[in-house]
Amino acid sequence: MNRIAIFVDVQNIYYTTRQAYGRQFNYQACWQRISAQGEIVAATAYAIARDDDKQQKFQNALKQIGFTIKLKPYIQRSDGSAKGDWDVGITIDVMQTAKNIDTVVLLSGDGDFDLLMDKIKSDYGISAEVYGVPTLTANSLIHAASMFHPIEKDLLL
Repeated sequence: MNRIAIFVDVQNIYYTTRQAYGRQFNYQACWQRISAQGEIVAATAYAIARDDDKQQKFQNALKQIGFTIKLKPYIQRSDGSAKGDWDVGITIDVMQTAKNIDTVVLLSGDGDFDLLMDKIKSDYGISAEVYGVPTLTANSLIHAASMFHPIEKDLLL
């Protein structure tokens, strides 16, 4: 049985689906599609902690589906910009998990993950799949993936 681990860059998925389609991502439909390929042994969603009722409901819905939620504090800078990047945390978790599974599934369009996908394929000989919005996913990430799954209308609410 294909052992699968899922890693979700929640902010990236939220903003890219909203920008490209004006709609939200359907995590349940994606879970069902991935689970048809094997056994999901780990699933982590990386998000920003905001004291917001809507965010709490969203995080609870992800937990109901089967995701573990990892939160990082929302940091508002004095210049008005915000910080809440999970790239290093996702990378560490993928590297630690990759040696015990057959397939890593990353939900993100962030090109910073291209080296990670190349590394786990070469070091562990596993499949490194990516789900992303086609027009907003870095070409380098698409090319680094063993398989790229476009997020299109069938994976939206």
